[in-house]
Amino acid sequence: MATTASTMASQLKSSFASSLTRGLVAPKGISGAPFRVSPSTRKSSFTVRAVQTEKPTYQVIQPINGDPFIGSLETPVTSSPLIAWYLSNLPAYRTAVSPLLRGIEVGLAHGYLLVGPFVKTGPLRDTPYAGAAGSLGAGGLVVILSIALTMYGIASFNEGEPSTAPALTLTGRKKEPDQLQTAEGWAKFTGGFFFGGISGVIWAYFLLYVLDLPYYVK
Repeated sequence: MATTASTMASQLKSSFASSLTRGLVAPKGISGAPFRVSPSTRKSSFTVRAVQTEKPTYQVIQPINGDPFIGSLETPVTSSPLIAWYLSNLPAYRTAVSPLLRGIEVGLAHGYLLVGPFVKTGPLRDTPYAGAAGSLGAGGLVVILSIALTMYGIASFNEGEPSTAPALTLTGRKKEPDQLQTAEGWAKFTGGFFFGGISGVIWAYFLLYVLDLPYYVK
């Protein structure tokens, strides 16, 4: 009996030791019962809620027509009717006019206005030849600009290809592509610019030194 009792005591002792070892090593504790952690019944002290505002906001600067992929912005200046009317009446944007006539108009304005700075700031401004020298300088600049326009047209457009200008407006309305964006149209524009520029220089010299206007201070 003593032997049996000692045997049972040693078995219980070894069983308890093995259970304790498993409890320290296993994640669930000893058989999961003595070291079981009861689930927490504590509630969260705060709740995150999405707050949406329905108050409309007005943006002073925004993408043109609401499309950010166009790459242009609308401002109170650029989108005003006055600015739009002014830009649409510039020769570069009057698509209904021939490129030749547009070039003549641009050349006349440049040639006429270039004479004054050359006369007043040129190296011969204090000599009797100031008018002639300034007019020749302005004419030379018109020639240089005409050559630059020709080089740009050769590099940008190919003979016989259609216009590279868009056929749709920003609002989606179809329009006739601008013929200025073709090799032939650009050549006409360049020729018109050269003719108009030289004509503007001659006209300015005629007004200042041939007619000898009394309001011109020499």
